Amino acid sequence: MNILNPDYNWHHQFSIALAEHKIECHFFLEDDFKLVEVNTSLLINLVGLNNSFKPGDLIRLKEKYFKKNIRLIHLWEDVWLLKPAQVLGRIKSLLGQNIRIHGRKTKVFKITKPVADAFLTKNHLQGPVSSRYKVGLFEKEDLVAVATFSALRKMNHTENYKSAELIRFAVKAGYSITGGLSKLIAYFAETYKPNDLMTYADCDWSAGEAYDTLGFVQTTFLSPQIYILDEHLNRQLKKENQISAQEVFNTGSLKFILKF
Repeated sequence: MNILNPDYNWHHQFSIALAEHKIECHFFLEDDFKLVEVNTSLLINLVGLNNSFKPGDLIRLKEKYFKKNIRLIHLWEDVWLLKPAQVLGRIKSLLGQNIRIHGRKTKVFKITKPVADAFLTKNHLQGPVSSRYKVGLFEKEDLVAVATFSALRKMNHTENYKSAELIRFAVKAGYSITGGLSKLIAYFAETYKPNDLMTYADCDWSAGEAYDTLGFVQTTFLSPQIYILDEHLNRQLKKENQISAQEVFNTGSLKFILKF
């Protein structure tokens, strides 16, 4: 294990940002990986845009530390450069440094697309995407969480069976809401009456622990996907035979289903 002394690059900027939020960290090298130890149970793998890794390399690294009960997340350079505030918010949440609100002190209301999009742009790593239903969690007049859902889809395996997808969920930066996601899901289920709700966990950041807690069952592992970056560092799913100067990938996704 060699000590990594970051040059003035995005690693250095990242370490400064952590220090500004009073998060201590230790940089080190392990093989070709550049890791940041935040505490004894959380490691961050810094993945630069210029690398020779394959998805399997990152998956094996995460599995290695999972066996040691250490959470490892893969932080790509483009994600940090595009969404530093959201990255820091996610890390602080994992460290339990947020202001905690109990869900019973909040109320659920439908919200408009502009309101949902603005909130997700500010508070979700992947930003907003198209959805049918948008609901918000309010503490008094303050919007503190947003969940967006797909339209109900008829499933052929059972008559009158309808499924929906939880597409996005985000909490206001700096806050954690005990029971917040559960309350939003309960509202959606009571209002629109799906037979089940599916969602996905990004393996770069999560193993879906929050969904396990809510009673979701993991059903499928979706293979890693390759993306191309536009000039603004936005990711777009790579199409077959598409050529790009800059490609990135993820380590796959986990599909979860909650039956009502």
